[in-house]
Amino acid sequence: MADAAKQIIAVTGPMASGKNFVCSIFENDGWKSIDADILVHQAIDELSQTIYETFSKDAQKHGINILTDDKTKNQIDRKALGKLLFSDPSLLKKQEMLVYPYVIRKTKEFINKNDKVIINATVLYKTPELLNLCQKIYYIKAPFLKRLIRAKKRDRLPLKQILKRFKNQRNLLKEYQKFSVPIFIWNN
Repeated sequence: MADAAKQIIAVTGPMASGKNFVCSIFENDGWKSIDADILVHQAIDELSQTIYETFSKDAQKHGINILTDDKTKNQIDRKALGKLLFSDPSLLKKQEMLVYPYVIRKTKEFINKNDKVIINATVLYKTPELLNLCQKIYYIKAPFLKRLIRAKKRDRLPLKQILKRFKNQRNLLKEYQKFSVPIFIWNN
């Protein structure tokens, strides 16, 4: 458990449910939030060579170029990588093993610097080390169609790719219910 003076909550829920909106409400009351998606993006940038070496053969098999157009920098095209990873759960698991140590380290550094912390993450249950630091979980729900419209507008991904991600998150609440952290449902 974290320092008793610290307040740490998780804001979670499926893709495009409104987690950022809920975080902004808490931020207006003095909370500081850290977004695990942003940390994953930073980890991918920092580990781009390792990620390329790990997934390039699978990407070639699927006809996906996971590098950005500027191949001289060896930067990963995150949308292309996402397309590959969400096509095969074993590849997603492999990527998580690469980036989660970075996410855990950066989140703990953030917690050490702040007293009222929100961890904004869809799949925080995959990092029990962080989830167990939380005193509460706010699980954000929104109707399917509302989420679909938001995701399409925000992420500009093909419908098929969004639906794959939605499908991967269909049992999300059940995963959080496996922990002893109190869960509060927030309908958005």
